[in-house]
Amino acid sequence: MLRSSIFVTGAVMAALVVFVSGATVGSAATSAFPVTIATASGKVTVTKRPVRIVSLSPTATESLFAIGAGPQVVAVDDQSDYPQNAPKTTLSGFTPNVEAIASYRPDLVVASYDPRGLVSSLKRLGIPVILHGASLTFKGAYQQIRQLGMVTGREPAAKRVIGGMKSRIARIVDASRPKANGLSVYHELSPDFYSASSKSFVGKVYEAFGLENIADAADTAGTGFPQLSAEYIVSSSPDLIVLADTVCCGQKPSTVAARPGWDRISAVRTGSIVSVHDSIASRWGPRLVKFFRAMSLALARL
Repeated sequence: MLRSSIFVTGAVMAALVVFVSGATVGSAATSAFPVTIATASGKVTVTKRPVRIVSLSPTATESLFAIGAGPQVVAVDDQSDYPQNAPKTTLSGFTPNVEAIASYRPDLVVASYDPRGLVSSLKRLGIPVILHGASLTFKGAYQQIRQLGMVTGREPAAKRVIGGMKSRIARIVDASRPKANGLSVYHELSPDFYSASSKSFVGKVYEAFGLENIADAADTAGTGFPQLSAEYIVSSSPDLIVLADTVCCGQKPSTVAARPGWDRISAVRTGSIVSVHDSIASRWGPRLVKFFRAMSLALARL
């Protein structure tokens, strides 16, 4: 029984141009420059090892530091809160100011979104941009880390990070999957009951454990993030509740238990409510392992 919350991311040969598709990486991959990769906004060529990177993506920030490219990062956006020594600024990845970004004289910008024509605006200034949107699969997440390693000259380190993530996650899942058999889960993104179905990256974590996600049946639009109702959640009576709105919205096991009618939910009755730091439960970078570990600990106490 879970009684406490857990807090737990030129010429082909002469130029040595490497092309990596969005889905696979060829055996000829190398960190020599120039390097060309394929992103959501098209092919991006980085002509030399960047030394002034601006990250407008919290996930990319975590990945860059994890592969040892932290010294090359000169600025990160206002949502990049990990690691703590990242050069945080007031730059926004949601409402970007191109002039402010350019003032850091970046030789590479990494972003998760392309609002206000950010990518094309920076390209007109001669600044290469890598657009790494939210991954929908673990394979896609690993590919983004690999690409960041290639364009920063840190490919061997990126491979090590990916290998470590894969092996640790596999061990966690192998040990905990039997305990999840037949159990259901509700993932809360916000107090107004937005959740994450198996069509989202977050939902893939629960899917890996074999948990039944109550948001799946409600995600008729296939967005990956349906809004449920209190009545739906109560009637579904999940065995495990995961709160990913503790930092943003102050939710905790006691506030959930106090909601009208929620005392009828199995997870509330047994105290099976786990709190995972909002950022860990929403990013597809190296700290994904911590998300898996949090779920493993929760399952162990059921």
